[in-house]
Amino acid sequence: MNTHDKFSRRAWIGGLAGAPLLLAQDPVIRVDVQLVNITYTVRNKQGGLVGNLTKDDFTVVEDGKPQEISRFQRDTDLPLTIGLLVDISGSMYNVIETGKRAANEFFRKVLREKDLAFVISFGSELDLVQDLTSSKSLLERGLSDLRGQRPTRVMTQGPIPTTARGTRMFDAVYLAADEKLKTEAGRKLIVLLTDGADQGSFYKPADALKQSHLSDAVIYSFFYYEPMYGSDEGALKKLSGDTGGRVFDVTRRGGLDKAFEQLQEEMRSQYSIAYSPTNPKRDGGFRRVEVKTKDGSLKVQARRGYYATEA
Repeated sequence: MNTHDKFSRRAWIGGLAGAPLLLAQDPVIRVDVQLVNITYTVRNKQGGLVGNLTKDDFTVVEDGKPQEISRFQRDTDLPLTIGLLVDISGSMYNVIETGKRAANEFFRKVLREKDLAFVISFGSELDLVQDLTSSKSLLERGLSDLRGQRPTRVMTQGPIPTTARGTRMFDAVYLAADEKLKTEAGRKLIVLLTDGADQGSFYKPADALKQSHLSDAVIYSFFYYEPMYGSDEGALKKLSGDTGGRVFDVTRRGGLDKAFEQLQEEMRSQYSIAYSPTNPKRDGGFRRVEVKTKDGSLKVQARRGYYATEA
């Protein structure tokens, strides 16, 4: 199957002068001239963000071996690229309008002149609703065009009805990371609004996760579910946890607004470190990385590793 077929024709129109959307590959957590960069947040026991730590408060371990931190900074000023991926399948129909409003408010408050965002909808098809832009008005217009698919239930052999059209969540994550985020600099986020139940994706969960690593994308999942339909919060926890993000349960009334507010706060409380790995090999293998604080009561939220690919 040709990966160019994954986005609808509207996505092609949103490309650069009709050129294919696939771009040159870029490594994860950015390995550049033997340098690994990691962006992360720190929380206390109460779950509150901690934003006043220094380089001396942290240690880094790669595959069990200590690493020397060569650069440290707070990342509130680094460029930000956000991909909003919205599940428009029938099981999400009741939350689409709320999601559009909350996302528009989030973009309005978070995006600065040097930041970029794009919007993709996914159900049985993938649609690049708005290509990379710094224009809040274009993003608002794209969000206003989102339309949920009306639920069409089919009974499976089990007791839970599902939607007939499918939900290509893993395809959406893979292609957002591969075609849109891979060549961008600075901080890169995928915000995923879905119930996590994938149906009909060409790419497997491991493919979507690996491509997110390779593009250095952190995934934040906004988990919404209707009891009458299937859901898979575990899939979202895997995608988000391994890339350094987390899952917000937005099922309750007001949950989406609160989640976007918390994400906005998190964007203002990040750290970045860089180190030259003691293992210089670029054999494509996965290197496990752990960032720790010397204060054992604090918890670091960071991606769990990177692929040591060729430059």
